[in-house]
Amino acid sequence: MTLKKPPIDFDFAYALLTWFDTHGRKDLPWQQDKSPYRVWLSEIMLQQTQVVTAIPYFQAFIAKFPTVESLAAAPLDDVLLSWAGLGYYARARNLHHAAKTIVQLGYFPNTLPELLALSGIGKSTAGAILSIAFQKSQPILDGNVKRVLTRFYTISGWTGLREIENKLWELSEKITPSKRCDDYTQAIMDLGATLCTRRNPRCEDCPLSKACVAFSTQSVATYPSPKVTKKSPVKQTLFLVLRNEQGQLWLEQRPVKGIWGGLWSLPEVETIEHAQAWCEELHLTIQSQRFLPTARHTFSHFHLDFTPCLFEITATTDEHWHSPQNWQIRALPAPISTLLKQLMTEEFL
Repeated sequence: MTLKKPPIDFDFAYALLTWFDTHGRKDLPWQQDKSPYRVWLSEIMLQQTQVVTAIPYFQAFIAKFPTVESLAAAPLDDVLLSWAGLGYYARARNLHHAAKTIVQLGYFPNTLPELLALSGIGKSTAGAILSIAFQKSQPILDGNVKRVLTRFYTISGWTGLREIENKLWELSEKITPSKRCDDYTQAIMDLGATLCTRRNPRCEDCPLSKACVAFSTQSVATYPSPKVTKKSPVKQTLFLVLRNEQGQLWLEQRPVKGIWGGLWSLPEVETIEHAQAWCEELHLTIQSQRFLPTARHTFSHFHLDFTPCLFEITATTDEHWHSPQNWQIRALPAPISTLLKQLMTEEFL
């Protein structure tokens, strides 16, 4: 790891706040009627999601669950349905679990240890909540901040390495001001999201450029150092599309833990022989069967190539059969939702 120091007389926070007063984003929905609950929800949504994508989800979610009490009281199915399409569903499950904990406490936690004890909240998310919702000076270190700091100080090495991350936390704590910490936290995230972007950064408009070592050495594109990545593995599976004579489909709720945890989906098997045996075990009579086009869904750490197999089934009475109206009120994984919509329009027939 290398670290070069900018000019000693440069006031990082002052420069950033001065820029924020004129150019910072102040009309985001979670910035209106600010509350710990709204700040927390926005930070969880923004962990793996860009602002433009998160906004409509936030607005719909807050309309359905306006308070932490309403979120805690809601069935997990309802929470997952409101999260459907946003991805990384563990965030929704953790949000729901943490809401129950907060209601049991009787107040919204406002210290670092208390926040870290809640499901789904790490050090950076806790710092953002403390800074923005409670005006307590606390550093953060999300992806935007890492990018800004590695360029400003020309810190080489992948930011996921413990040594690098510890140094970045040290620097973040050092430059976080004691006053206007809420605006500062928003400002440094805004800077990374709008100017100090991963590609095509707008250094000429950046309030930090006069002291940014990467800018002065014309090495901005070098930072942050990329992670040495391995080729993502590809997994293959079959999804059973069981359709009865009434046009209903067989849906199952997946286990809470694991991929698409708690969401409703199609039965999953390894081979067509397994599919036939599965139907036989449940006394489902197959009238016809055919494969639908294979599709790919990419997760953070692997690709899933799935082939839907459409089985026409003699009608049976079972709680797993769902009409098209019920498909639309279930929390479905995005690729499964797309598949069912295609079936509704008879695209595969």
